Amino acid sequence: MSRLFGLIGKNISYSFSKKYFTEKFEKEKLTDCEYENFDLIRIAQFPKIRRENPTICGMNVTIPYKEKIIPYLDKIHPKAEKIGAVNCIKITKKGKLKGYNTDYYGFKKSIQPLLQSHHQKALILGTGGAAKAIAFALDELGILYTFASRSKTENSLDYRFINATTFDNFKIIINCTPLGTHPTIEEYPPIPFDFFTSEHLAYDLIYNPEETIFLKQARLKGAITKNGLEMLQIQAEKGWKIWNKNSFCNKIESDSPLKKM
Repeated sequence: MSRLFGLIGKNISYSFSKKYFTEKFEKEKLTDCEYENFDLIRIAQFPKIRRENPTICGMNVTIPYKEKIIPYLDKIHPKAEKIGAVNCIKITKKGKLKGYNTDYYGFKKSIQPLLQSHHQKALILGTGGAAKAIAFALDELGILYTFASRSKTENSLDYRFINATTFDNFKIIINCTPLGTHPTIEEYPPIPFDFFTSEHLAYDLIYNPEETIFLKQARLKGAITKNGLEMLQIQAEKGWKIWNKNSFCNKIESDSPLKKM
Protein backbone atom coordinates (compact mmCIF):
# COMPACT_ATOMS: atom_id res chain seq x y z
CA MET A 1 0.00 0.00 0.00
CA SER A 2 1.46 3.37 -1.03
CA ARG A 3 2.03 6.15 1.46
CA LEU A 4 0.94 9.43 -0.06
CA PHE A 5 2.27 12.91 0.70
CA GLY A 6 1.39 16.17 -0.99
CA LEU A 7 1.45 19.93 -1.28
CA ILE A 8 -1.54 22.21 -0.69
CA GLY A 9 -1.38 25.55 -2.50
CA LYS A 10 -2.52 27.61 -5.47
CA ASN A 11 -0.77 27.71 -8.85
CA ILE A 12 1.95 25.37 -7.59
CA SER A 13 3.17 23.65 -10.74
CA TYR A 14 6.55 25.38 -10.15
CA SER A 15 6.86 24.00 -6.63
CA PHE A 16 10.04 22.73 -5.03
CA SER A 17 8.33 20.10 -2.88
CA LYS A 18 7.17 17.56 -5.45
CA LYS A 19 10.53 17.44 -7.22
CA TYR A 20 12.42 17.28 -3.93
CA PHE A 21 10.42 14.43 -2.41
CA THR A 22 10.11 12.46 -5.66
CA GLU A 23 13.90 12.51 -5.99
CA LYS A 24 14.28 11.66 -2.29
CA PHE A 25 12.00 8.64 -2.62
CA GLU A 26 13.92 7.40 -5.67
CA LYS A 27 17.33 7.96 -4.07
CA GLU A 28 16.39 6.26 -0.80
CA LYS A 29 14.45 3.48 -2.60
CA LEU A 30 11.21 4.35 -0.79
CA THR A 31 9.12 2.53 -3.37
CA ASP A 32 5.94 2.72 -1.30
CA CYS A 33 5.95 6.54 -1.17
CA GLU A 34 4.40 9.05 -3.58
CA TYR A 35 4.13 12.85 -3.60
CA GLU A 36 1.45 14.88 -5.38
CA ASN A 37 0.51 18.53 -5.84
CA PHE A 38 -3.00 19.48 -4.74
CA ASP A 39 -3.66 22.77 -6.50
CA LEU A 40 -6.69 24.38 -4.87
CA ILE A 41 -8.57 27.35 -6.26
CA ARG A 42 -9.90 28.01 -2.76
CA ILE A 43 -9.14 26.54 0.64
CA ALA A 44 -12.72 25.26 1.04
CA GLN A 45 -11.71 22.41 -1.29
CA PHE A 46 -9.24 21.08 1.29
CA PRO A 47 -11.54 18.58 3.11
CA LYS A 48 -12.16 16.83 -0.22
CA ILE A 49 -8.45 16.08 -0.56
CA ARG A 50 -8.43 14.14 2.69
CA ARG A 51 -11.63 12.24 1.81
CA GLU A 52 -10.41 11.23 -1.64
CA ASN A 53 -6.91 10.19 -0.50
CA PRO A 54 -7.27 7.83 2.47
CA THR A 55 -3.57 6.84 2.47
CA ILE A 56 -2.27 10.39 2.77
CA CYS A 57 0.22 10.65 5.63
CA GLY A 58 1.30 14.26 5.52
CA MET A 59 1.06 17.51 3.60
CA ASN A 60 3.04 20.66 3.01
CA VAL A 61 1.19 23.96 2.75
CA THR A 62 2.29 26.94 0.68
CA ILE A 63 1.02 30.34 -0.52
CA PRO A 64 -1.71 31.46 -0.06
CA TYR A 65 -3.01 28.97 2.50
CA LYS A 66 -0.52 28.92 5.39
CA GLU A 67 -2.92 30.92 7.56
CA LYS A 68 -6.21 29.90 5.95
CA ILE A 69 -5.57 26.20 6.58
CA ILE A 70 -5.65 26.52 10.37
CA PRO A 71 -9.45 26.29 10.89
CA TYR A 72 -9.44 22.93 9.06
CA LEU A 73 -7.00 21.32 11.50
CA ASP A 74 -7.81 19.31 14.62
CA LYS A 75 -4.65 20.30 16.48
CA ILE A 76 -1.80 22.76 16.10
CA HIS A 77 1.70 22.61 17.54
CA PRO A 78 2.34 25.38 20.12
CA LYS A 79 5.07 27.02 18.01
CA ALA A 80 2.88 27.04 14.90
CA GLU A 81 0.10 28.53 17.01
CA LYS A 82 2.40 31.33 18.18
CA ILE A 83 3.53 31.97 14.62
CA GLY A 84 -0.03 31.97 13.29
CA ALA A 85 0.85 29.97 10.19
CA VAL A 86 1.16 26.29 9.24
CA ASN A 87 3.25 24.82 6.41
CA CYS A 88 3.29 21.17 7.48
CA ILE A 89 0.38 18.86 8.35
CA LYS A 90 0.75 15.49 10.00
CA ILE A 91 -1.93 12.80 10.05
CA THR A 92 -1.84 11.32 13.56
CA LYS A 93 -2.38 7.66 14.37
CA LYS A 94 -5.97 8.52 15.22
CA GLY A 95 -6.46 10.16 11.85
CA LYS A 96 -6.43 13.72 13.18
CA LEU A 97 -4.81 16.61 11.33
CA LYS A 98 -2.06 18.38 13.28
CA GLY A 99 -0.39 21.55 12.00
CA TYR A 100 3.29 22.45 12.37
CA ASN A 101 5.55 25.21 11.14
CA THR A 102 8.92 24.06 9.79
CA ASP A 103 9.59 27.28 7.85
CA TYR A 104 10.94 29.04 10.92
CA TYR A 105 13.28 26.11 11.63
CA GLY A 106 14.64 25.99 8.07
CA PHE A 107 15.22 29.73 8.01
CA LYS A 108 16.89 29.80 11.42
CA LYS A 109 19.32 26.99 10.55
CA SER A 110 20.18 28.46 7.13
CA ILE A 111 20.82 32.06 8.23
CA GLN A 112 22.78 31.33 11.43
CA PRO A 113 26.17 30.73 9.71
CA LEU A 114 25.92 34.13 7.98
CA LEU A 115 25.24 36.24 11.05
CA GLN A 116 27.89 38.67 12.26
CA SER A 117 28.09 40.84 15.35
CA HIS A 118 26.58 43.89 13.60
CA HIS A 119 23.53 41.93 12.42
CA GLN A 120 21.32 43.03 15.29
CA LYS A 121 18.12 44.16 13.55
CA ALA A 122 16.17 42.87 10.56
CA LEU A 123 13.65 44.40 8.18
CA ILE A 124 11.09 41.82 7.03
CA LEU A 125 9.52 42.61 3.65
CA GLY A 126 5.97 41.26 3.71
CA THR A 127 3.45 40.42 6.41
CA GLY A 128 2.04 37.03 5.35
CA GLY A 129 2.42 33.54 6.80
CA ALA A 130 6.05 33.20 5.70
CA ALA A 131 6.93 36.56 7.25
CA LYS A 132 5.42 35.44 10.56
CA ALA A 133 7.59 32.32 10.59
CA ILE A 134 10.70 34.40 9.89
CA ALA A 135 9.80 36.78 12.72
CA PHE A 136 9.50 33.83 15.12
CA ALA A 137 12.93 32.54 14.07
CA LEU A 138 14.46 35.98 14.57
CA ASP A 139 12.96 36.10 18.06
CA GLU A 140 14.69 32.82 18.87
CA LEU A 141 17.95 34.22 17.51
CA GLY A 142 17.62 37.36 19.62
CA ILE A 143 17.39 39.66 16.58
CA LEU A 144 14.99 42.60 16.65
CA TYR A 145 12.80 43.08 13.59
CA THR A 146 10.26 45.32 11.90
CA PHE A 147 7.86 44.45 9.08
CA ALA A 148 7.55 46.50 5.88
CA SER A 149 4.69 46.43 3.39
CA ARG A 150 2.95 48.52 0.74
CA SER A 151 1.05 50.51 3.32
CA LYS A 152 1.91 51.65 6.83
CA THR A 153 0.13 49.87 9.65
CA GLU A 154 0.53 49.73 13.40
CA ASN A 155 3.05 46.91 12.95
CA SER A 156 4.78 47.73 9.66
CA LEU A 157 6.58 50.43 7.70
CA ASP A 158 5.44 51.67 4.32
CA TYR A 159 7.93 50.78 1.57
CA ARG A 160 7.82 54.42 0.45
CA PHE A 161 9.38 55.58 3.71
CA ILE A 162 12.35 53.23 3.65
CA ASN A 163 15.48 55.37 3.32
CA ALA A 164 19.20 55.56 4.19
CA THR A 165 18.41 55.77 7.89
CA THR A 166 16.34 52.61 7.66
CA PHE A 167 19.25 50.77 6.08
CA ASP A 168 21.61 52.12 8.73
CA ASN A 169 19.37 50.68 11.43
CA PHE A 170 18.54 47.35 9.76
CA LYS A 171 21.54 45.38 8.53
CA ILE A 172 19.45 42.33 7.62
CA ILE A 173 16.82 42.68 4.88
CA ILE A 174 14.59 39.66 4.27
CA ASN A 175 12.21 39.32 1.34
CA CYS A 176 9.19 37.25 2.41
CA THR A 177 7.01 38.35 -0.51
CA PRO A 178 6.52 36.33 -3.72
CA LEU A 179 7.79 39.26 -5.79
CA GLY A 180 10.38 37.96 -8.24
CA THR A 181 9.27 34.32 -8.25
CA HIS A 182 9.39 32.52 -11.60
CA PRO A 183 7.84 33.27 -14.07
CA THR A 184 7.47 36.94 -13.05
CA ILE A 185 11.19 37.30 -12.42
CA GLU A 186 11.21 41.00 -13.33
CA GLU A 187 9.36 41.91 -10.14
CA TYR A 188 10.98 42.98 -6.86
CA PRO A 189 10.09 44.70 -3.59
CA PRO A 190 10.02 48.49 -4.09
CA ILE A 191 12.88 49.45 -1.80
CA PRO A 192 15.88 51.75 -2.46
CA PHE A 193 18.64 49.26 -3.32
CA ASP A 194 21.30 52.00 -3.42
CA PHE A 195 21.50 51.92 0.38
CA PHE A 196 22.74 48.34 0.60
CA THR A 197 26.35 48.07 1.80
CA SER A 198 28.91 45.37 2.52
CA GLU A 199 27.60 45.27 6.11
CA HIS A 200 24.17 44.13 4.96
CA LEU A 201 22.78 40.63 4.70
CA ALA A 202 20.06 40.20 2.06
CA TYR A 203 18.00 37.02 2.32
CA ASP A 204 15.28 36.06 -0.16
CA LEU A 205 12.90 33.19 0.59
CA ILE A 206 12.53 32.74 -3.18
CA TYR A 207 14.68 30.01 -4.74
CA ASN A 208 13.47 30.14 -8.35
CA PRO A 209 15.22 31.99 -9.93
CA GLU A 210 18.43 31.30 -8.03
CA GLU A 211 19.19 35.02 -7.92
CA THR A 212 16.24 37.40 -7.89
CA ILE A 213 16.52 41.07 -8.78
CA PHE A 214 16.35 41.77 -5.04
CA LEU A 215 19.43 39.61 -4.41
CA LYS A 216 21.29 40.81 -7.48
CA GLN A 217 20.91 44.48 -6.59
CA ALA A 218 22.01 43.79 -3.00
CA ARG A 219 25.01 41.79 -4.20
CA LEU A 220 26.09 44.57 -6.56
CA LYS A 221 26.30 46.87 -3.53
CA GLY A 222 28.50 44.40 -1.69
CA ALA A 223 25.90 42.75 0.56
CA ILE A 224 26.05 39.09 1.59
CA THR A 225 23.17 37.33 -0.17
CA LYS A 226 21.32 34.04 0.20
CA ASN A 227 18.26 32.54 -1.43
CA GLY A 228 15.67 30.23 0.11
CA LEU A 229 16.79 26.88 -1.30
CA GLU A 230 18.66 25.63 1.76
CA MET A 231 15.82 26.82 4.00
CA LEU A 232 13.39 24.72 1.94
CA GLN A 233 15.63 21.67 2.05
CA ILE A 234 16.00 21.89 5.83
CA GLN A 235 12.30 22.44 6.44
CA ALA A 236 11.42 19.58 4.07
CA GLU A 237 13.58 17.12 6.03
CA LYS A 238 12.12 18.42 9.29
CA GLY A 239 8.65 17.77 7.89
CA TRP A 240 9.64 14.27 6.82
CA LYS A 241 10.67 13.46 10.39
CA ILE A 242 7.39 14.85 11.72
CA TRP A 243 5.31 12.82 9.26
CA ASN A 244 7.03 9.57 10.16
CA LYS A 245 7.08 9.82 13.96
CA ASN A 246 4.07 8.23 15.72
CA SER A 247 1.80 8.97 12.80
CA PHE A 248 -0.69 7.44 10.39
CA CYS A 249 2.37 6.60 8.26
CA ASN A 250 3.48 4.01 10.81
CA LYS A 251 0.14 2.24 10.57
CA ILE A 252 0.24 2.12 6.78
CA GLU A 253 3.86 0.96 6.84
CA SER A 254 3.07 -1.89 9.22
CA ASP A 255 0.09 -2.97 7.09
CA SER A 256 2.00 -2.71 3.79
CA PRO A 257 2.52 -6.05 1.96
CA LEU A 258 5.92 -4.66 0.89
CA LYS A 259 7.03 -4.78 4.52
CA LYS A 260 5.75 -8.32 5.08
CA MET A 261 7.61 -9.95 2.19
